[in-house]
Amino acid sequence: MAIASTLKTYLDGHQVDYDTLEHPHTESAMDSAKAAHVPAHQLAKAVVLEDSNGYIVSVLPSSNRLNLGWVNEELQRELRLASEPELKKLFSDCEAGAVPALSNAYGLMVIWDDQLKHASDIYIEAGDHEHLIHLKGEDFKALMSKLPHSVISAGKEYSRWVYE
Repeated sequence: MAIASTLKTYLDGHQVDYDTLEHPHTESAMDSAKAAHVPAHQLAKAVVLEDSNGYIVSVLPSSNRLNLGWVNEELQRELRLASEPELKKLFSDCEAGAVPALSNAYGLMVIWDDQLKHASDIYIEAGDHEHLIHLKGEDFKALMSKLPHSVISAGKEYSRWVYE
C-alpha cells in the first residue's frame, strides 16, 4: 500500500513536502522506529480514544506511554481506548493497527503531545506496517497548530494510568 489514500490526499492538499520510508513488517510503533532506524521520540504514534461524545486521537512520541488521566483532565472527558473493530471503520484505507498520527485527515479530533514540538523531523505511520511518512518538524507543527496540545504522555518508566 505504501501510503493510505486519505492521508496522501490530505498531505498533497496542504502542499506538504514528505517522503516515505520503507521498513520490514512490524507490529508496533517502537518496532517501526527500530526497523526504520529513526529515533523513537521522533516517530509520532496514534492512540484512538472514545467516549459518549465520540472519538479523539492522541498523538505522542512512540518512546512514551499515553497518560489517559492527563488527556481526560485536559479535555474534561471520560475517554477510554477504542476497540479494534471501530478502528477499521474509522481508518478504512489503513491496515489494522497502522493508524496515521495525522488523523485529522480522517475528520477526527486530535490532541497531540507538546513533546513533539521540539523534533526537527517527525515520522508517522503511512497506513500499513511497512512504511513511514517523514515530515519536517515545522511542517508537522503547522498541520497540528490549530489542534489541542499538552503534555499527555511520559517515558515508558512511568506506568500509572498509561497505555501504549
